[in-house]
Parts: sequence; structure tokens; C-alpha cells
Amino acid sequence: MTIKIALTGSIGMGKSTVAAMFVAAGIPLFDADAEVRRMQSDGGPLVEAIEARFPGTTQGGAVDRDRLGARVLGNRDDLAALEVIVHPAVQAARAAFLDAHHGAPALLFDIPLLFETGGEAAYDKVIVVSAPPDVQQARVLARPGMNRDKFAGIMARQTPDEQKRARADFIIDTGGSLDQTSAEVIAILACLGLPTGR
Repeated sequence: MTIKIALTGSIGMGKSTVAAMFVAAGIPLFDADAEVRRMQSDGGPLVEAIEARFPGTTQGGAVDRDRLGARVLGNRDDLAALEVIVHPAVQAARAAFLDAHHGAPALLFDIPLLFETGGEAAYDKVIVVSAPPDVQQARVLARPGMNRDKFAGIMARQTPDEQKRARADFIIDTGGSLDQTSAEVIAILACLGLPTGR
């Protein structure tokens, strides 16, 4: 039976780094955010519907993520309308991923808003990636186009880290070195009876 593992954590916690470590160990990855970016890129299947609902948020045949973000962030109705467009498409992509990897020992799903969308029941194990608040803030504020207000707006939409940690099957602390994080990934793979890639 395939073990379905959800990987989640708040912004700036190091999910992408941890996901890459699982991929290096041979675990196929479904990255929900990457799928959304693909579907919102030039000629993507969601561009037309997003422009129709949020006029002026696309440019050159692709969604302008900054414009769209500015439009929906902090507006519950607009955010809900965007989710109605995006979520079914992501679910279809997830189903295709499951079909493509039928029979794999394990699959990893990178889902930033796992708890916020009540999706954890669909997975066998939940891994929460975490780091100290000062490390998280420094990482996020170093991103292009990010500022304290935007960071605060994103954090307001996310389940607090301590609550995520309390609901996790495994916690990976990315506040230390990459070697320490890698050791935690290998320990989880070993615990689940999966190849560690070493």
C-alpha cells in the first residue's frame, strides 16, 4: 500500500528544502503551489477564468501573482472565489499524480495550507516543517517583494506553528544546519520503512 505523506508548514519554514530531500531519496513529490503556478503561467488553464473573475490581474497571457495577491489578500469573498477556481484544478492534478505513481511505496504532497483547508484526513502521515520565529521572519523578509505588512497578512491566514506541530505525526526543525535537517528526513524515512537514499 502506498503511504501518502503530507508535508506542511508556515511560510518560510523550509518546506521546499525538505521536499527536495525526500525527492533525492526517491519519493515522488506533488507540489500544490508548483501546480498552481504552472496553471497560472502563460497559456495555463486557469488564466482565462481568473481574468474573468478578477479583471486586470493577468498580463501577457499569465496571471500576475502580485496583482492577484493584492486583490484577494484580506478579502474573504475574493479569496473564496479564487479558491473555487483553483482548488478543483489542483485536485484533478493530484488525481493524475496518484494515477501516474500507482504502486509507489510512498508519495509526498507539499501542501502549505493543509490544516487551513481541513485536508489532513486524506493522508496517512503529516510532517510539519518548523523553525524558530526569528529564523522564519528573516527568511521571509529576504524574499523579493516581501515586507512586514505582507508577511503579517500571510501569517494571519495560516494556522499558528504551535498548533501545526501539535497535530503532526512528525516535526522537522529546519532552524539548524542542512545536515541536521537531512538527518531528520532520513530518520522519518527509516521509521516508515522506506528507502533513505543512502
